[in-house]
Amino acid sequence: MAIKKTTEKEKDPGDAILKLVDTLHDERKISKETIFKGIASAIQVAAERHFQVEEGVYVHIDEATGHIVARHGDQELDPVTLGRIAAQSAKQMIIQKIREAESDTVFNEFAGKRYELVMGTVTRVDAGTAIVQLNAKTEALLPRSEQIPGETHHVGERVKAIILEVRKQGHRVKVVLSRAHPEFVKALFEEEIPEIDERIIDIRAVAREAGYRSKVAVTSIDMKVDAVGACVGVRGSRIKNVIEELNGERIDIVRWNDALQVLIPNALQPAQISDVFTYPRLGRAIVLVTDDQLSLAIGRRGQNVRLASKLVGWDIEIMTHDELAEALERAERWFGQLPHASPELTNALIEEGFLSYNDITMTDATGLSEFTGLPETEADEVVMYAEEYADTMEQSVEEERRQAEEAAEQARLEAEAQAEAAAAEAGASAEAGGQTEAEAVAEAGAGEVAATESAETSAEPEPPAPEAVSNTGEAAEAPADAPSDADKPAE
Repeated sequence: MAIKKTTEKEKDPGDAILKLVDTLHDERKISKETIFKGIASAIQVAAERHFQVEEGVYVHIDEATGHIVARHGDQELDPVTLGRIAAQSAKQMIIQKIREAESDTVFNEFAGKRYELVMGTVTRVDAGTAIVQLNAKTEALLPRSEQIPGETHHVGERVKAIILEVRKQGHRVKVVLSRAHPEFVKALFEEEIPEIDERIIDIRAVAREAGYRSKVAVTSIDMKVDAVGACVGVRGSRIKNVIEELNGERIDIVRWNDALQVLIPNALQPAQISDVFTYPRLGRAIVLVTDDQLSLAIGRRGQNVRLASKLVGWDIEIMTHDELAEALERAERWFGQLPHASPELTNALIEEGFLSYNDITMTDATGLSEFTGLPETEADEVVMYAEEYADTMEQSVEEERRQAEEAAEQARLEAEAQAEAAAAEAGASAEAGGQTEAEAVAEAGAGEVAATESAETSAEPEPPAPEAVSNTGEAAEAPADAPSDADKPAE
């Protein structure tokens, strides 16, 4: 009896097929139609091998009974052979479908969650890349390049990161995480500050150099809520948690403003800004600062101005008043050598923020013609000339800077020599005239100050007229004490 039952199952594997289809459908959420088609396709391949043909095999599965028919022309596979083929094909198909289904499930789950914050456990570390278990079925990669510089991860550690990328690789899905991306800072702010999640505070921009410094620009929809204060928290409680997660990375919270004249000084904090000139045609802003604020505005290795530029989306150039005056004088001199040069062409270029031949190469003949009034053929000659001599101008600028530095160093050495000579002379006079040592030192010190001031005065170039650049492109008004024509002496 037992042998007969086994034979009957081999003759008609329909019940087993239906059971497998139901199980796969319930557990893996794969449609029955897809499963039946997969089994039929697998049996067809096996049947073609059995008949030793490449086409012409017909396979049909009755979805109600699971009964399978496979034939080539008039030749039909016998039930025993068909049963073995069906069982093996169904097994292979189930394994394949499970893998595909799991792959699709993972992809669909994470593909729409780009830049979302997730947490997982490090299961292993391979050549610096951390393998993070996100859930029971999903592993993700945290590459060394997406880790915060200086941090290391260990097996069993719980880590936060954002989903950076989700892509399919065959039947597998690769999920890549990041802790170095600017969006990671934004995600931490959203997690830590309820007002952001409630849409009361909006993060307008984030600029970051991972492991060192970030700038986050925020604004409040509710005028009663201070966006910066809410992000900092009482005694820095909220921002402290974010900084700890970033391993001590410095964070500047900037108040967003749609006006660049306000936003750029905010972005350059803590430096104090004297003035801002914006030039939309070049996407450039020239920011004026006093000498004592220059290094603070630029930041260590240019980090502060670099992050501010990323935050506002404009190229920011920091200058002192003297540096701007030198740049204007240099631009006037070099622009006077352009084809079709004229005072009107020079003024038009400077008013649009062009200060070098490199700047001219950033536009084309049509754009140049629009604001200079030159015919396009002449404007094209100007652009081509600038492209040809841009490197020459840059070398000249570097040479001028080198000469200025050498002149300043020479003036300093001369001032020190004068001070030493004055001190020696004062000492000799004190010995001859019975002057006290303190009086001699005081007199020598006064001579040293005078000599230093004289050297500095001789080293400083006289700046050109300030009316060459203004925010609106118009010439600045003359000082109130400027002499009028009536005050000039008659010739």
